[in-house]
Amino acid sequence: MTKALMFQGTGSDVGKTVLVAGFCRLAANRGLNVRPFKPQNMSNNAAVADDGGEIGRAQWLQAMACRTPASIHMNPVLLKPQSETGSQIVVQGKVTGHARGRDYQALKPKLMSAVMDSFTRIGEGADLVLVEGAGSPAEINLRAGDIANMGFATLAKVPVVLVGDIDRGGVIASIVGSHTILPDADRAMIAGYLINKFRGDVSLFDDGISAIEGFTGWPCFGVVPWLKSAARLPAEDSVALERLVRGKAGALKIAVPVLSRIANFDDFDPLRAEPDVDLVFVKPGERLPEDAGLVILPGSKSTIGDLADFRRQGWDVDLQAHYRRGGRIIGICGGYQMLGRTVSDPLGIEGGETVADGLGFLDISTEMAPEKTVRNITARSAEGDLPLEGYEIHLGVSQGPDCVRPMTVLDGRPDGATSPDGRVSGTYLHGLFGSDAYRAELLKGFGLTGGLLDYRADVDAALDDIAEELDRLVGFERIMEASGIIGR
Repeated sequence: MTKALMFQGTGSDVGKTVLVAGFCRLAANRGLNVRPFKPQNMSNNAAVADDGGEIGRAQWLQAMACRTPASIHMNPVLLKPQSETGSQIVVQGKVTGHARGRDYQALKPKLMSAVMDSFTRIGEGADLVLVEGAGSPAEINLRAGDIANMGFATLAKVPVVLVGDIDRGGVIASIVGSHTILPDADRAMIAGYLINKFRGDVSLFDDGISAIEGFTGWPCFGVVPWLKSAARLPAEDSVALERLVRGKAGALKIAVPVLSRIANFDDFDPLRAEPDVDLVFVKPGERLPEDAGLVILPGSKSTIGDLADFRRQGWDVDLQAHYRRGGRIIGICGGYQMLGRTVSDPLGIEGGETVADGLGFLDISTEMAPEKTVRNITARSAEGDLPLEGYEIHLGVSQGPDCVRPMTVLDGRPDGATSPDGRVSGTYLHGLFGSDAYRAELLKGFGLTGGLLDYRADVDAALDDIAEELDRLVGFERIMEASGIIGR
């Protein structure tokens, strides 16, 4: 039997992803063959696994923490929201269709076989599998057919650690409330709990721990402070964009409009890490800043829908003004498509409008195609011939006169386009700014010295820092013993 431990949260965004990544690195540093697993994920931040196909970006990060190749089986069900009510469904790395929320609830029991198949494959040869839940097990209205939390845990017989976020308030009530409303069989799977994101003197919560134990009988495995190194890791959920602090005096301001279906926004983390860059995520209702030197249009899960929203926000007018002031514009994937003259979706793949006028900064046109391009790639910049690494996840094919000036070269194939004056460019390559050499060259064009930070090495070091702090504060063996994993 695979030795596994699952981390579930009292709600979304309680820090499960970072904790699992930290414990993955802790186990790996102790010489264990450890692997991550998340039965169901909902995110437009996707990665390309080493064995091909899409998984949640969080599981890609957790695989990195384990020092093991990322696999499609680490996240067998990925939901990519395309509208307020519907999502694209990716099963074991491949798109299998679309479903609205109510329809998906009926579909979930059929997906459990894929989840269990992937869990078995991930467990083969592993010393330990660390599993991340989704949302909360206390959402008992969704318990029937559940594959993300207790439905999986009870079927796979995996013990659970419940994670509560004290920073948002009400952590005692959320843990005790979860205990109260969970069915007996689900409640029995919980071995104990962790308090996450604590600020200040931990001893002040001693009475809280006593109260929770009195109500639930569950042991507290530790109180984890706000982990500063977590800010150096890629964020999975767009909720994190709300908390990013802006404002670096004298820095180059780079503006990224937050589209309603923004995708793969961790593309910009390497720029955010640069000391002379003030990366501003522009929220709906805000204007694109007039003092921005560069505006980057990010990826989108719904290009035509986000184009309409872009105009509703008045950002098209702001972008024209930015360009007239001499500013530079870059588009990544869906953002690249928006910069062209037209975007068409004759087969209705995205659902909704089938054609839209683009923003007109590049002389290209895009047509959505049914076959999705999903691959990791080795690339070079068309200008300067600098080494790049990244991945493609897109449906569209873009063509037009400006493609004679590509932005990148992907496996020897020209990709993207650049305007005749060189101030507007776009590419399908995600991960572009992770190249230290390219980032340095980009910032050099604004009179800055950049690219001195080895971004990938810094993420790796942050994982080590988090693992060390968790080891000191929590005690991994205690969790393993209380969960019945050690001694099996």
